[in-house]
Amino acid sequence: MPPSILPDNATSSVPLPAPSLPEVQDSGSSSVCHGFFYDAFLVVPSVLFVLFLAFHARKNLKKLCNGRSYVMISYYAILWVVSLLNLAWCLFQAMQCSPSRETAWNLLSLFTTSGLLYLEISLVAFILQGNYINGLEALSRTFLVTGMIVGTDVLLKAIYVFGFGTPLFTDVGTTHRVKWSLWSIHKVVLTAVYAFILFVRFSKWREELPPRPAFYKYITVMFIVNLVALLACLFAGFGASFGVLLYNIIIICYHSLYLPFLYVTFLADFFKEEDFLRDNEYYSEMRDAGFFDADWD
Repeated sequence: MPPSILPDNATSSVPLPAPSLPEVQDSGSSSVCHGFFYDAFLVVPSVLFVLFLAFHARKNLKKLCNGRSYVMISYYAILWVVSLLNLAWCLFQAMQCSPSRETAWNLLSLFTTSGLLYLEISLVAFILQGNYINGLEALSRTFLVTGMIVGTDVLLKAIYVFGFGTPLFTDVGTTHRVKWSLWSIHKVVLTAVYAFILFVRFSKWREELPPRPAFYKYITVMFIVNLVALLACLFAGFGASFGVLLYNIIIICYHSLYLPFLYVTFLADFFKEEDFLRDNEYYSEMRDAGFFDADWD
């Protein structure tokens, strides 16, 4: 047998495969897609509320035309616009999971949150002035001031989202401290405003505020919601996953229940007033015709 031409300590020239390294993803830039139930809890209430508005639109528009209240006409129109924006935001949740649609999702989220904030601020500011039905000057002044505040808010959010790439409107967990810091500041301002109104309500200056019990119930609810959202942002900023979960719950409640809550609190009684007056008119006509004479026999 011929001797081997290779020495004993020679190694094979065939290269060995290099060990595969785990792929590292930047968790700060990847968004989290929510499940079916998250989307359902957002979409179903929003769809039902828009259908409710559409079902009563003819009667409500008739009431608005007869009443000629510029205040109610303005808020009813804004409510419709914001409701449609909010419905679109709820329907297109999947956009935040697609990197190619990130810009469209940020724009939709920016307009939707700004519309909700505009309703939230302008409503409180107008009612605090003491006029509810009549007050075109107060309404225009309120819309102007609110527009300036919301415009500044939109500008700052746009700078952070499109300029610095801050994922304000996408779920990135607890990895992005800047996002949670910005939302914490946002919630601190809103919580402080609602807390101040409640403080004045129970102070010696309470006579300066409008005597509307429904208004203070609304303020109390919004104070609690923003306080819980603030705590959620703080927890998430410190790395607690519970904060992200709590924040998502607040987002679901806000986008699905805020607009119906606002309608029931401030607009429902105005639109029911026509039915009440019509019932009284029917009752008066029937009484004059003698339909209730037998009740006195």
